[in-house]
Amino acid sequence: MPEWLVLTLLMLAACVVVVIITLVRHRRAADDEDPTETPDVIEYMTMWIGVVYAIVLGLAIAGVWEGRSAAQEHVRAEAVALHEISERVRVYPAEVRDRIRDDVNAYVGHVVTTEWRTMADDGRITERGTELLDRVRRDVTDYQPRTDFEAQAYQPLVDQVAAADQARSARAESTGETMPGVVWFGLISGAVVTIGMIFALQIRRTSRELVLAGLFSALIAFLLFLIWDFDAPYGRGIAASTDPFLRLFPHVGD
Repeated sequence: MPEWLVLTLLMLAACVVVVIITLVRHRRAADDEDPTETPDVIEYMTMWIGVVYAIVLGLAIAGVWEGRSAAQEHVRAEAVALHEISERVRVYPAEVRDRIRDDVNAYVGHVVTTEWRTMADDGRITERGTELLDRVRRDVTDYQPRTDFEAQAYQPLVDQVAAADQARSARAESTGETMPGVVWFGLISGAVVTIGMIFALQIRRTSRELVLAGLFSALIAFLLFLIWDFDAPYGRGIAASTDPFLRLFPHVGD
C-alpha cells in the first residue's frame, strides 16, 4: 500500500474516531449538563499537556530528521571517497588503473541496486558488498608503486579506501529504525491523552468544534506518521537516496 494512502487513511481514521466518540458522548450526556461549565483547572491542565506534547513531538521530529540527514551524509561521503579512488588511480599503469576502476564500479553498481533494496527491506547491508569493497582495498594496498609519482599517490588512495570503509560502516549503523520502543510508547500515549482532553473540555456542541477537534487529531496523526516515515533513513518514502552515487558514477544507472 502506498505511503500517501496510509497517511490519508490514518488522518481520516483519527477524524472519524474523534467525531464518533464526541457524538456518542453528546447523545449520552445528561439533559441538565452545561458544557460551558468546564473547570478552570481542566483548561489549565489541557494547555500545559498540549504544550509539553508539542515539545516532545518537535524533539522527536528533529531527532529523526537529523538521523535521516546523517544517513544521507554517509552516502555522500562514501560516494566521494570512491570517486576519488577512481580518479586518482590515473597515475597508475593502465592494467592496474582499469582493474581498480572496474572493481569500484562493480561495488557502486551493487550498492545502488541489490544492497539498497536489502537495506530498505531488511535493515542491513550485504556480505557481497563487503566482499566487493575488500577487493577494492586489496587492489589499492597490494600494488607496489614503481615511480616516485605513483608513490606520492599511494597513501592518499589508501586514505580514501579507509574513508569509504568508514562511511560504509556508518551507513550500516544507520539502517533500520532508530526510535526506541519506549519513545513510541510515549508518543502514542501522549497523543491519546492530548486528544482525550478534548472530551474533558466537553467539545461536543457545534459543528465548528467538531471540525476543529477532527483537524487537531488529524494533525497529530500526520506528525506521528512523519516521525515513523523518517525513522528508517533508507527504508521509507522520505528516505536517503542513491543520488550521490549516481551523480558521480552515472554509468552505473544504465
